[in-house]
Amino acid sequence: MPPVRRFFLLLSVAGGVLGAAVAALWVALPDPATVAAKNPRTTAVIEQRRAEATTARRAFHPRQTWVGLDRISPRLVQAVLVAEDASFYAHGAFDWREVSAAADESLRSGRVLRGASTITQQVARNIWLGTKRSASRKVKEAVLAVKLERALPKRRVLALYLNVAEWGDGLFGAEAAAQGRFGVAAADLSTAQAALLAAMLPAPRRADLDHPSSWLARRSRRVVDRLLEAGRLDAAEHAHASAELERYLAGSSGPDADEPSDDPDEP
Repeated sequence: MPPVRRFFLLLSVAGGVLGAAVAALWVALPDPATVAAKNPRTTAVIEQRRAEATTARRAFHPRQTWVGLDRISPRLVQAVLVAEDASFYAHGAFDWREVSAAADESLRSGRVLRGASTITQQVARNIWLGTKRSASRKVKEAVLAVKLERALPKRRVLALYLNVAEWGDGLFGAEAAAQGRFGVAAADLSTAQAALLAAMLPAPRRADLDHPSSWLARRSRRVVDRLLEAGRLDAAEHAHASAELERYLAGSSGPDADEPSDDPDEP
């Protein structure tokens, strides 16, 4: 058999095997339609943290209160979108432009500088997979993200994310985060508070508002600036939010911690 023909034959066989594997995975993984109208009782990340606490012989009391998008401040919704997935409503399961940009930056630097996970991928990870890094988890995450986009409208995916995201030790979802971090309801968050919550998402358990780190200060300032650039704030609102943010960041000091990846795979 000629080499070229052999190559294409092997390529077609490999493609068939890969397609069969993806099809099998599609059937085996959870059906996102189960969370289309009903909130999950728990999540993979909550159970992962529970297991970690049990291993470490410490108490674990997760706080999570499910609320609709109408009970979450638009400031937080907008801050999370500009920080985590600015093109959320424009792409499907994946943001290929961000994937390409992240790959280019990593190649130029020789190390992974940031991830490119969409909010949909993060929902899949939070609800069904957990944060442990592995190639198999990434594949499952990708398949589940496609299934999510097919089964649920974007608004529901966003509502799920804002209710399951980890925002600190034992804090899950926007309501628990707002109450635990600032003592207010999620509906009453200010722009500065929303920027801080959005900024800490890649590594929420590392975020200490009593002693804010340099990476949290940089990221939260960037979120406020992006809200201005996106037209979500006018100049006066930006100035007011920036002034309030600086009051929260007044204690920012100490050595400059490594900035976490935008892909929230915090162990």
